[in-house]
Amino acid sequence: MKRYVREFFSHWSIVAIVLFILVTAALLGSHWATWQTWLSVLVGALVFFSTEYTTHRYLFHMKPPQNATLRKLLYRLHYDHHEVPNELHLLLLPLWYSIPNFSVLWLLSYLITGSAVLTWAVVLGGVLGMFYYEWVHYVAHRPIKPRTPWGRWMKKVHLWHHYKSEHFWYGVSNPLMDYLLGTFQDEKTVEMSPTARKLNL
Repeated sequence: MKRYVREFFSHWSIVAIVLFILVTAALLGSHWATWQTWLSVLVGALVFFSTEYTTHRYLFHMKPPQNATLRKLLYRLHYDHHEVPNELHLLLLPLWYSIPNFSVLWLLSYLITGSAVLTWAVVLGGVLGMFYYEWVHYVAHRPIKPRTPWGRWMKKVHLWHHYKSEHFWYGVSNPLMDYLLGTFQDEKTVEMSPTARKLNL
């Protein structure tokens, strides 16, 4: 287990995430004494967990676009991950994808709140959500047995998505949106998909 913890925390994208969390949490300083800061962090996390599902289902699983550049980006972001699910560099989200997304979240949050403090708290919540997502996703694809029943169950569910059918179980860190939108099914009733590993066919 220690080997995989070291591997996870030594990856450059995880290092960047951890540094952002530590620096932003420290800069918020005395603002942690207000409930608005904590609520903003929660809102940011909820935004991430909802977009995790929609991004995975509707962007990462879209048909390959005609544009060569967009098609190349989607192969790097997800198609290749399905073909080689345990490849480390395909397992974690690249910063060139995450940074623009969180920049948009920062801008929208600032337009809504008009407060730099609350905006950074929202973004911090989103990055914390992504950090949790990255760990759950990493554990699902490495030879690690999660210690909790929840962790073991989420790992099993995510592997159904990769090895049974890519049309179900889009929630990586939680299944709520799958339940709400009808993409959580009893694994025994789902037929084996011939394109679970080759999304572009």
